[in-house]
Amino acid sequence: MLVLVRIVLLAFLPLLMGCSSLYFPPPPQAPLLTQKGEFSGGIHTNFSSNTALQGAYALSDHIGVLGSLSFLQADKKQSFFGSKANREYNEHNFGELGLGYFTRLKDQRVIEFYGGYGLGRTKRAESSAGLTTQTLEGNLEKYFFQVNYSKKESKTLHLFGRDFPMSYGAAMRASYVQLHDFTIDGQARESEDNIFFEPITFTRIQAVGPIQLQFISGSNFGLRHRKFLKAANSVFQLGIVVNLGGQEGRR
Repeated sequence: MLVLVRIVLLAFLPLLMGCSSLYFPPPPQAPLLTQKGEFSGGIHTNFSSNTALQGAYALSDHIGVLGSLSFLQADKKQSFFGSKANREYNEHNFGELGLGYFTRLKDQRVIEFYGGYGLGRTKRAESSAGLTTQTLEGNLEKYFFQVNYSKKESKTLHLFGRDFPMSYGAAMRASYVQLHDFTIDGQARESEDNIFFEPITFTRIQAVGPIQLQFISGSNFGLRHRKFLKAANSVFQLGIVVNLGGQEGRR
């Protein structure tokens, strides 16, 4: 039950955070592949309506490929405690592809290394009393490298008279992101870039068969000071993960 309380508290953190950045990071994918032919897929979302569809496939016993599509369309107040008349509309579409190496450790844990490329488009329109006051648009390009690791620790969640096995893991992602073809109210502006460090932890609860519920929480750090491309959006995500064709054992 304590785990559920923590999850609920984390879920409301994004509502209290500012969302002034034009970059909405998709959750780092941790398929935890174990052998050739294994498939991992999932869908994740958060309270900012940032939704991601993800998939990964093991091309061999140690080489895997992964991809994701994320999209967001949100119309909300410019600030949590601000006036309802001051609105902010965000539209963000992004895709990623990656290739990497995975291996199973002696204690049944899995470690993975992935590098990849992503691109997309972002838009933010601000309005007051129904009148648009500012529109920002641009294209995004991204290069990333990440390490995924599943911990040996495991627990059981007792809920509704049933025991649900739980496992834990972590992912550390570094991303170089460029905002180009950037305009404000149709006028060209200088491009921006930033380096983001996105460490996350995830908890997986075995639901039914290969279906697992996944809770992701983490941080997003921008290593450069930027006005429009900064670490201002949450990495928190709720999702469902399915692994098919893998080796037995916790991961």
